[in-house]
Amino acid sequence: MTSQVAKRAPVVRLPPKSNVELLLLRGAQVAVIVMGTIAAIFALHAGEYILAPAGLGVVIGLMLGPVATRLESSGLRPGLSASLVVLLFIAAICLFALAIAGPLSFWLSRVPQLWSDLQLQLSELKAPLETLKSVRDQLREVTGSNGVTVSLDQGSEVESVALLAPALAAQILIFFACLYFFVATRNQTRVAVLKLCLDRRLRWRVAHIFRDVEKLVSRYLLSITVINVAEGIAVGLAMQLIGLPSAVLWGVLAALANFIVFVGPAFMVAILLLVGIAEFDTMAGSLLPVVAYLVINTIEGQFVTPLVIGRAMTLNPFLVVLALIFWIWLWGPLGGFIAIPALLVVYAVIRNIVPGINWADDVEPRRH
Repeated sequence: MTSQVAKRAPVVRLPPKSNVELLLLRGAQVAVIVMGTIAAIFALHAGEYILAPAGLGVVIGLMLGPVATRLESSGLRPGLSASLVVLLFIAAICLFALAIAGPLSFWLSRVPQLWSDLQLQLSELKAPLETLKSVRDQLREVTGSNGVTVSLDQGSEVESVALLAPALAAQILIFFACLYFFVATRNQTRVAVLKLCLDRRLRWRVAHIFRDVEKLVSRYLLSITVINVAEGIAVGLAMQLIGLPSAVLWGVLAALANFIVFVGPAFMVAILLLVGIAEFDTMAGSLLPVVAYLVINTIEGQFVTPLVIGRAMTLNPFLVVLALIFWIWLWGPLGGFIAIPALLVVYAVIRNIVPGINWADDVEPRRH
């Protein structure tokens, strides 16, 4: 008994930490998290050239993952199923390009005429514009600003196109490479990451994160794609009934613009307003395309989308706006498309990391 007591290691009791020490410890942890977040944001911004097309490839890969899974269940190898998925995606892009190539060239050739028509239609606003011009001149006199003179080099456009083409081709290559290899190796990647998790509970959480990310992103993007295609068809038919030329073009643009929530519909309203003013003589006729589009878009946003993806999956509009602002600032229009899937990924990670909170009812609508 005495030998057992002698073998025990002495117990060293440290004095409890004071409130100041705890505050400094928490402050240091928060500072590390904030600095890491800032460093990650600047790394994403600096690596836009490579990370933006790679991120888009991963997002499209998550959307098309269930399609590849269906093909693999029929006996195809992952590499072959990924190739078929990429080919189907390229075919869809080609169909969209063929649908809008003719109408788009038609409207581009009419840009000078549209500009003159817009000037005639907006001549009634000459008096308010003159008032704004006089206010601007007064502000310049007060601030002492004489404006900025910008000189343009006539050869700059050719040079910019020559420099832009190889960069764009490289980004397209990066996108398709990431799309193919992500779809082909998605199961191997999941297994490799799970093998790195030595703790059983951590492995369980990581597995659930993979499952939820694939489920949320693929379900959202596939559902939104079907909804946007249906909305594009409805907008095209409405423009055809109104008598607006190139109804197919406006339907395709409406479908594509609706992928970027808030920003896309606002862009469509501005385009249809300008085209309506140029095409119709009366103010009521000019507003008719915008009204028709807003009615269809409102029905889609308030009734169709909640019915298809479930009201419980509808994200907080404030978080959506913040995500759009952040990703558009980070990667431009491409970031606007990635914003919602990225928000869903963060949501899937948080709901599996935060303990003691049941997030299950926040994703799937309850069934009674």
